[in-house]
Amino acid sequence: MSPHVLAIDTTGEVGSIALVGERGLIEELVLHSPDGFAHVLFDEIERLLERHGLNISQMDVFASASGPGSFTGVRVGLTAAKGLAEATGRKVIAVSNLQALAWYGSRPLRAAVLDARRGEVYGGVYSAAQQLVQEEVVAALPVWLASLPQGELEIVTQLFPFCGAAAPVVQAPKSLAGSIGRIAFDRFLRGEMQDPSDIDANYVRRSDAELLWKDTSRGPVR
Repeated sequence: MSPHVLAIDTTGEVGSIALVGERGLIEELVLHSPDGFAHVLFDEIERLLERHGLNISQMDVFASASGPGSFTGVRVGLTAAKGLAEATGRKVIAVSNLQALAWYGSRPLRAAVLDARRGEVYGGVYSAAQQLVQEEVVAALPVWLASLPQGELEIVTQLFPFCGAAAPVVQAPKSLAGSIGRIAFDRFLRGEMQDPSDIDANYVRRSDAELLWKDTSRGPVR
């Protein structure tokens, strides 16, 4: 039987789960649950697998969005993936939400950006080969836009309309489990899995530029 990846994303207002095999995405299911995803996630996973004649023990690896995103949502997805992996003796792959966004780009450089609220964004730059080119940070949008590298770059975002960018803007879907699963499948083939206990959340630190801007905006300390 061909390898299968079960991917989970519960980091935002819209959640999703996906089943991925050697031919690509088999099915992605969008989850709408205003009260959170913990109480609906496992039932939806079971139904997803049943539709394709599969069960949890036939999954080769479990993947989850690792953030950045809602603190509670990040933990729900990671905890679910860890629990399923431990129960079946499998490994886990954690995928950054920003990398999952960048997957939807088409240019050599993909600047992925998510809403961090309070006037800030999470941002990171990935290559077409899904390699991190510029560190993931949280910063004010103008600061982050000014920091982007030169070259054949596009902005990939769920924020639409998106203003202030000199580069082309690509709108990514709200559901990311499909891209998380496909990224994880490639990593699985390369043997890039981890033990469940080694996986942690990706909350992203502030950029040096943003920290400097915050410090100088306060004025001298008296």
